[in-house]
Amino acid sequence: MSIVGRLRDGLRRTARRWTSRLERLSGTSGSGDPSAETLEALEELLIEADVGVLTAGRIVARVGEDGAGDLRDRVKTEIRGVLAGVAALPVEVPSPRVVLVVGVNGTGKTTTVGKLAHRCRLDGRTPLICAADTFRAAAVEQIAVWAERASVDIVRAADGADPAAVVFDAISAARARGRDVVFVDTAGRLHTRADLMGELGKIRRVAGRAAAGAPHEVLLVVDASVGQNGISQARRFLETAGVTGIVLTKLDGTAKGGVAVAIAGELGVPIRYVGVGEGIDDLLPFSAGDYVDALFEKAW
Repeated sequence: MSIVGRLRDGLRRTARRWTSRLERLSGTSGSGDPSAETLEALEELLIEADVGVLTAGRIVARVGEDGAGDLRDRVKTEIRGVLAGVAALPVEVPSPRVVLVVGVNGTGKTTTVGKLAHRCRLDGRTPLICAADTFRAAAVEQIAVWAERASVDIVRAADGADPAAVVFDAISAARARGRDVVFVDTAGRLHTRADLMGELGKIRRVAGRAAAGAPHEVLLVVDASVGQNGISQARRFLETAGVTGIVLTKLDGTAKGGVAVAIAGELGVPIRYVGVGEGIDDLLPFSAGDYVDALFEKAW
């Protein structure tokens, strides 16, 4: 199945939740200016789809200002604009490129690291995984399984080792082995724990000593099924971890796919990848156009 087809399957629940209601609103408003009642109903629909209050308000205001035209098409255009407005720009960095992967417990962070490494290898790169989650029971074993599935190297340490030291060793090993990307699997941590968030700062500092400018990318893994709670999590990580991109996981198990729009609209951080299943190939590069097309799919 194509990437677009898999994305549509992943967003099936979200599309079912709001497409029929949006179609009814579009039919009610026709091609003229929508009424105040229609705009209010549209705002409620967007909020229920986890687009977020602030972003929903902005979208509705723009739709109301745009004048004549099909309501559904205008909403689609505005949402695409929100998502495309924070597209990630490619940045060339020295090898190895260090990618720090962070997030709260249960978001699918460790499996995401394995999928990222797999995708990277298929793209012709030579990744290495750093097992920097040294505190959670069996965490190293879990990421080791994913490294084997992805056919990539892994640098690991004993349970309880200093995560920052493991990161330093992994970057050094990548340079010695000629690996060009290091994916760092960090421990899951609550965004409300200042001590654990501070530990990320230490990891960042040590990574910078091991490689100029590292970490070159910090990806925050967000579980789509938590909806607006994911925005709260992301804000704290933005403040303390220097997040440069989002990986939105578990889209296939939720009707809250609209949270991607809230992330882009409220946080201004690009979504880099989306997870649509548990398989190693079920992490897809994010495309605003493809995402919106799947979100507005009418075939169901």
